Amino acid sequence: KGRWKTVTVGFSVAPPPSVNFTLRRSIPRIHASASSSSSPSSPSLGAGENNELDAVSAFSEIVPDTVVFDDFERFPPTAATVSSALLLGICGLPDTIFRNAVDMALADSTCAGLDTTESKLSCFFDKAIVNVGGDLVKLVPGRVSTEVDARLAYDTNAIIRKVHDLLRLYNEIDVPHDRLLFKIPATWQGIEAAKLLESEGIQTHLTFVYSFAQAAAAAQAGASVIQIFVGRLRDWARNHSGDTEIETAVKSGKILVWPWVDYVIAPLKVLQSLKDSPAVPDDEKYSFVRKLTPETATHYNFTNKELIKWDQLSLVSAMGPASVELLSAGVEGYANQAKRVEELFGKIWPPPNV
Repeated sequence: KGRWKTVTVGFSVAPPPSVNFTLRRSIPRIHASASSSSSPSSPSLGAGENNELDAVSAFSEIVPDTVVFDDFERFPPTAATVSSALLLGICGLPDTIFRNAVDMALADSTCAGLDTTESKLSCFFDKAIVNVGGDLVKLVPGRVSTEVDARLAYDTNAIIRKVHDLLRLYNEIDVPHDRLLFKIPATWQGIEAAKLLESEGIQTHLTFVYSFAQAAAAAQAGASVIQIFVGRLRDWARNHSGDTEIETAVKSGKILVWPWVDYVIAPLKVLQSLKDSPAVPDDEKYSFVRKLTPETATHYNFTNKELIKWDQLSLVSAMGPASVELLSAGVEGYANQAKRVEELFGKIWPPPNV
């Protein structure tokens, strides 16, 4: 209440989409103008839209997924994420523009002087992710989201300490706070951490949201961005075709209707596929009316179920098998990536010429 809710759809690395919901306060909108001006009854495909990418862009801001080989000319990014996966990509491509940011982190004397190998590698990791984030801030007009180590996903205090550490490092390179988000897994502990961080004015980005319960709890926590992975949910649903509730949702389009959210985050291969696909005005999939608007949100009548004040017990019991399984897998995957980065840093430290 009192906050302007905006919504984002993103795609995971696999072709199917994922969805992000953004709760904004003072951050200026950078959405396509057609998205904010369309009326609730307007069709989704206009006369000037020749391909599916144009059709989607009429309602949602397109954000290319952050990878080191992004084609910034064909699909210029408006926002970005710096992650352990990105660091691995940078280390695999020595000529990337971000490699110097990693080398400078590995040359940091403060990290090198720490007592234990574990603390040294953790310090290098934090320095590297912040250095790359600082470079991305210069390249995109919107916000840069910084991944918080997923190995801390079930420890609220550890998440908060890590965000404070990262923010301190960003302060050292003069990156404004309003250009930053901190990406945290939407475990109960992560949601609680986001609530406390947001109360300090630190913008958070809750990821691995796969259920209404997680999304609602994240919204109640005041998270600035809520990211729902539609693609992974769709894949899970396809593998559970005997579930009548899922089959009903698929038939009614509830899983596949994703335009009208504020952002669509997608890898280049998905964006290129949309760009190469002609948009046909009479096609049924473009006949949907816009459902997500500030006006419809203002007049929405919440059910008792939607007004539940979530706590850890009610959240866990309401998540359902898909979100429990996918959240666990997502956290484990990100944690393994962070571990791989530190192992790689241990092998290549010190960098050449240091």
